[in-house]
Amino acid sequence: MKFIKILFIVLLLSFTNLYAEELRIIIAGSAEISLDRPEGVTLNMSYLDSVLISIRGDTRFFRGIQLDLTAPPGYLTFRNTMASVFYNNLRGNLFPGIQDIEGQQLSFEPLPNRIQNTWQIPMRTDHGLRASPYVTIPTGVIQPNSFPLLFRLMPIIKGIDEQLENMVFQLNIRPIFSDEGAVRFNFTYPPQLPGRPVTVLVNDQVIDPNNELVLREGEHNLVILSEDYRNQSRRFVVERGRVINLGIILQDPTPLLVFEHPEGARVYVNNQLISNTSIPFSIEPGFHEVRFQMSNYSIIRPITVQRGKTYRIAMSVDLEITETD
Repeated sequence: MKFIKILFIVLLLSFTNLYAEELRIIIAGSAEISLDRPEGVTLNMSYLDSVLISIRGDTRFFRGIQLDLTAPPGYLTFRNTMASVFYNNLRGNLFPGIQDIEGQQLSFEPLPNRIQNTWQIPMRTDHGLRASPYVTIPTGVIQPNSFPLLFRLMPIIKGIDEQLENMVFQLNIRPIFSDEGAVRFNFTYPPQLPGRPVTVLVNDQVIDPNNELVLREGEHNLVILSEDYRNQSRRFVVERGRVINLGIILQDPTPLLVFEHPEGARVYVNNQLISNTSIPFSIEPGFHEVRFQMSNYSIIRPITVQRGKTYRIAMSVDLEITETD
């Protein structure tokens, strides 16, 4: 008889879940889910309590939300006594305490006889969530603009045992992220060359750097091409459910010479003595001559310099030892 009674309640509620219901509920608390709280929110509730679930901020990376309800061990003796219910399209005073509200029922099901129960609510059509013996998907896709939701525990039999009345259930609500993140590009220009055009490639695809770019999580390749700045190539990492700000310092394309030499050596470029060889030396593109001078010993090398390049010019002094008879 108890099973027939439960089945009747389920069937009756399934016919009414398309219409707004008038509810008197106890709102035990609220959970605001957002990108910056991947661990979610944990609340305590009793067998008569309800919890409001809202979302905040950017929802592009949400596949859905997950609810994990953990019961005390003693609950296992109270099989088929409680149900879980989800509502949306809520109206009324959505504040903690006893409230009279209206809501549209999304699902109703008896609570399985387990210590922990998990529900996943999809928030986009390509959510990829799958039901299993341990995970329930009680609703269809719930769009972000349909929030807040109400999660409710309620008895489905009369004569609740005092032990069940005093039980405390722990509910954790957290986001389920897609395997995506986004990147914003922030350019810093050299003072003498502000605002010149650049071509930006990500993973060999030309992109608009003025727009935020959504990418799969993981490592990606960035290339900067320009006639006015130095070309650049670097790697960056996108994190799941995160928006990163990628700073790009655009550099003057004037070629540079970087010198390395023994102490006491003098360096000449086109017969001009370089007074400070510890800093890069700017030079025009084209053909040049570099000379290292140590006492009466000198080395002269020609070099063809290209725009936007940096050249390391190192003088090494070697010691050769040979054996003779």
